[in-house]
Amino acid sequence: MTAIVGLVHDGAVHLGGDSAGVAGYSLTVRADAKVFATGPYVFGFTSSFRMGQLLRYGLEAPPPDEDLERFMSTSFINAVRDTLRDGGWLKKDAEREEGGIFLVGVRGRLFCVESDFQVGEAVDGYAAVGCGDELALGALYATRRSRMAPARRLAVALEAAEQHSAGVRRPFAYVSAPRDGAA
Repeated sequence: MTAIVGLVHDGAVHLGGDSAGVAGYSLTVRADAKVFATGPYVFGFTSSFRMGQLLRYGLEAPPPDEDLERFMSTSFINAVRDTLRDGGWLKKDAEREEGGIFLVGVRGRLFCVESDFQVGEAVDGYAAVGCGDELALGALYATRRSRMAPARRLAVALEAAEQHSAGVRRPFAYVSAPRDGAA
């Protein structure tokens, strides 16, 4: 399920997401958005609506510090892991914890958090996650030199994913966070 897309433009992070809730061959168009802003962060999640609810309503991430890459890989991830564990959603297998996949933007940078809690940042300035990720990435790549506004680029990426993936559906939701971190 899902297409979550994000890009950095003029120092701001922009995210877009679809509304599909998929289980096997069943599809529900959900009213609760997969993209949201909280404090200085913008989030877009796949994997589980429960994980998204915990990130949205339970995560008390500390304010980012100057060494943002280090902060995201340590303090931020520790807060995420604690939130998922406390919410009963964290999976543990052979002493290894596993979460879900989401995009997070802060201070003009876009990060992808994988299920093993690694934090990545693409040099391209855009990213996508979910079952429609490759379709969306192709559209983001194809529009990278265009003069399209960020919201339009995200819409094109989501439309491409919806057109060619059974797990992506409208309506699409969008959020942005400026470089200074104000939501």
